[in-house]
Amino acid sequence: MKVLIVNKFLYPRGGDCIHSLNLGEVLRHAGHDVRFYAMNYPQNIACEESRYFAEEVSFSAPCLQGKIKAACRILWGSGVAGSFNRILDEFRPDVVHLNNIHSYLSPVVARLAYQRGIKVLWTLHDYKLICPSYSCLCQGEPCEACFADKKKVVSRRCMKNSLVASLLAFGEAANWNKEKLSAWTDRFVCPSRFMAEKMRQGGFPAHKLQVVANFIGEEQAQCIADMPDCIREEAYAYIGRLSPEKGIESLLEVASRLPYTLYIAGSGPLEADLRKRYAADNISFLGHLDTKSIIGLQKKVLFTVIPSVCYENNPISVIESLCCGTPVLGRDIGGIPELLETDSSNRLFGRDEELPASITEMFQSASSVDRRELSDAALQRFSARRYYQKWREIAEEE
Repeated sequence: MKVLIVNKFLYPRGGDCIHSLNLGEVLRHAGHDVRFYAMNYPQNIACEESRYFAEEVSFSAPCLQGKIKAACRILWGSGVAGSFNRILDEFRPDVVHLNNIHSYLSPVVARLAYQRGIKVLWTLHDYKLICPSYSCLCQGEPCEACFADKKKVVSRRCMKNSLVASLLAFGEAANWNKEKLSAWTDRFVCPSRFMAEKMRQGGFPAHKLQVVANFIGEEQAQCIADMPDCIREEAYAYIGRLSPEKGIESLLEVASRLPYTLYIAGSGPLEADLRKRYAADNISFLGHLDTKSIIGLQKKVLFTVIPSVCYENNPISVIESLCCGTPVLGRDIGGIPELLETDSSNRLFGRDEELPASITEMFQSASSVDRRELSDAALQRFSARRYYQKWREIAEEE
């Protein structure tokens, strides 16, 4: 089978990129012919098909013309159709598997593949199809107003608290609406039941929504197997982006009052400010870590914590932690509970006020965790082999 995987970037930038790269590896290992399509970007992984990639656009462009070009990409997919048609002509894929394509690429790729009779699968990594600002957040609180009325993104200025950015997000949602996207897509792959339910509430047809959890790449799984277990440090860790929707500031506020060591792995717009405000002997900022270092950290601490205030979908950081035999303390929101429900060593909390007691309870119960059992169960549950079996069933559906 020939499979064209589409994502706006082609390097380990975030969960969508890691998923796309891992999917390509899994499909090639299974004997499929795989190509990628993305936007040209300096950090992209080198590949032969990069000559077809869409021209880079950015709102950070220094000139007005560059900003206009970026706006046209968002609203109409300008600069994508020609190069995408060329790779379709040459490669002739049986399946086009979309990932994150808005803004830097465009949903026009779904239309072009559909018009040629190519099966279109679309893995949803965020809520962009039902929330013009991606996150289902408004002023730091969960929001579903745009599920029924996309104009709310403008009246509430949900996109970067900017009228211009919000108008642009509304125009994008109005042009690439659910009627078009549903017609062009054979299956929307939802990594969580929560995501599938929100898509249904947003008006997408239930029969096109398929729940398949994310998986851990074979290279990561092998790294976990090869890295020896060690005596766990009396510490916990946060691994993820340092941005408001991740609830990181609430965690740091609590951590600064507790006697336990907290490791912070990741970068983002809040990094400099948080490093300055929460400098303490028991809080260690590690910055961005590579895959091997993250696994080493997860095998070093007693547990990890995910305090997000947004509707997390199916976070890879949770899956990786469980595969390392490291339980997770997570907020009871979005798709997080689905990942933690299968083992009693994990815990959920709701409000920030519950966090100090929850962290203390995790430390108190740490000695009773069967880490080997937790790891073995997670490695099987989130294996590449299991994901591929489900992917093939979807791809081969009539």
